[in-house]
Amino acid sequence: MRIYEELFILRPDAVEEEIDAYIEQIKALIVSSKGTVDKVEKWGVRKLAYRVEKRNEGFYVLIQFSTDTTALVKEVERRMRVTDSVMKWITVRTDEALKKLEKRKLKRDKRAKRKPQMVLTPAPAIPVAPALPSEHAVIAPGQPGAPVAAPVVHAAPAAPAPVETADAAPAASETVETAAPPAVE
Repeated sequence: MRIYEELFILRPDAVEEEIDAYIEQIKALIVSSKGTVDKVEKWGVRKLAYRVEKRNEGFYVLIQFSTDTTALVKEVERRMRVTDSVMKWITVRTDEALKKLEKRKLKRDKRAKRKPQMVLTPAPAIPVAPALPSEHAVIAPGQPGAPVAAPVVHAAPAAPAPVETADAAPAASETVETAAPPAVE
């Protein structure tokens, strides 16, 4: 069976009894043509997107029904067209969309069976540094807020102490006299 949705807008000033009578008339037509009424929803008075027949509001009604023949759909639409209280209507075949969704689901399931199942193993926990530096927090060098260390200066190695030989250096008791620079007057 094919599933249809009939959404129609009635005049907002229509009396509740008139609306119920029209809905019952459509339901009786569907049942007499060997169709089934799946659901009836009265949405009530709502604002229209644009003016229709000099009106800004309309009473919305949704009827979902199933049938095997398209003749029933044509008859329902003909009745909508000739009824003065109906301002707008639309008929949508919804089973085609359901068939497409079912096909997509079957293809997806078929592909999922062909693919090997991935086994997810939890990753090892990574320690997270605190958001604000504290006294106990360790901040890596080069990061903002890290203390700047003084540059390390490597001193040249000390020269080895000279080995004294008898010929090379004067003895401690000997005095070495150096010439004084000339005095300038």
